[in-house]
Amino acid sequence: MRIAIVVIRYGLEVNGGAELEARQIAERLAGHTKVEILTTCAVDLTTWENHYAPGPQMLNGVMVRRFPVASTRDVAEFGRFSAQIVYNARTIYDETQWMLLQGPNAPTLTQYIRDHEADYDLFIFFSYLYATTFTGLQLVPHKSILFPTAHDETWLYFDIFRTIFNLPRGFIFNSEEEAELVRRCFKNEYIPGVVLGVGIDIPTVPSTSIPFKDYILYLGRVDEGKKCDELFQYFLKYKEVTADPVKLVLIGAKAMAIPQHPDVVALGYMQDERFAWLKQAQVLVLPSYFESLSLVTLEAWGMGIPTLVNGKSAVLKGHCQRGNGGLYYESEEEFVETLTLLRARSDLRAVLGKQGQAYVRQRYNWATIEQGYIRFLRQMHDVVYSNQPVTSTV
Repeated sequence: MRIAIVVIRYGLEVNGGAELEARQIAERLAGHTKVEILTTCAVDLTTWENHYAPGPQMLNGVMVRRFPVASTRDVAEFGRFSAQIVYNARTIYDETQWMLLQGPNAPTLTQYIRDHEADYDLFIFFSYLYATTFTGLQLVPHKSILFPTAHDETWLYFDIFRTIFNLPRGFIFNSEEEAELVRRCFKNEYIPGVVLGVGIDIPTVPSTSIPFKDYILYLGRVDEGKKCDELFQYFLKYKEVTADPVKLVLIGAKAMAIPQHPDVVALGYMQDERFAWLKQAQVLVLPSYFESLSLVTLEAWGMGIPTLVNGKSAVLKGHCQRGNGGLYYESEEEFVETLTLLRARSDLRAVLGKQGQAYVRQRYNWATIEQGYIRFLRQMHDVVYSNQPVTSTV
């Protein structure tokens, strides 16, 4: 088989959830079949400014073909237009204009898909939300697989996505909750799909001197979209109620104001060093409402670290219920209560950590995940080239 994976950004410097998944999957599939990446030259998710040189490049054994972004995104204009069409009546034309502003606008990538369709047996499009998927999938629907990374968010209910979610030959989902959401929203059970996600690699972490003993950790972009504003509010309320000296440590790029408080410590973006901080954290806290998998939750459990997650995220709540590796909250009061319990009970933290670790080892080991991908891609290959219908696997 010849597989093309289409994704908005790709590279060792790119650590967004879907983009990191795409790279991990591509590198694993490369041991079984021919895989190429079709992507842009961008690294910055907000502006789409070109960073990489265009053209082909081998990266970790995978051919990467990069195409320039023709125009950067005006973040302010995009935000203004998004708010306008969300809070007012909108048309298909408005939603299409929104997608054009969303980007990334890479016309030579689109042209490459059109010109080289016959070079690939299957196209896997990552993330429903972006123009590379919106335009590219419509060119090759008969041999496409959508990896939607869908959340229960405003954009998912735009009318322009009704067609997109009924075009591909198959779906690959990150979680049972994502699959249920997509099926419920688009009534597309007739299209085969499978829940796979990715395997979790837990590195050997060297002993590192951490200046704090008692801290909970947030890993990810520090952003209102990740509900970090709510996390700050809840954590400071916890401090007020309990007078607990515990610190909240943040590791991730800063995209919002961070409270000036001695027990809120922002360390900025880290690559591999983040695992040393994760290994010694008492709890990993995840405030996001919108997840399709949550790699950081699974990485924490893989290292035996319990989690405290936002129960308003169906995916995070589902992980906790299946894996028993953490607690969840749905209000400020519940946040205070659950964190108080976790801080007081080291035995509970240990048990949750072990249960989460067992869940990750069983469900998210690469041997199982790779077999699932190869089996499903072969099935899709047979569907495309025999033109025989397949019953949905989800």
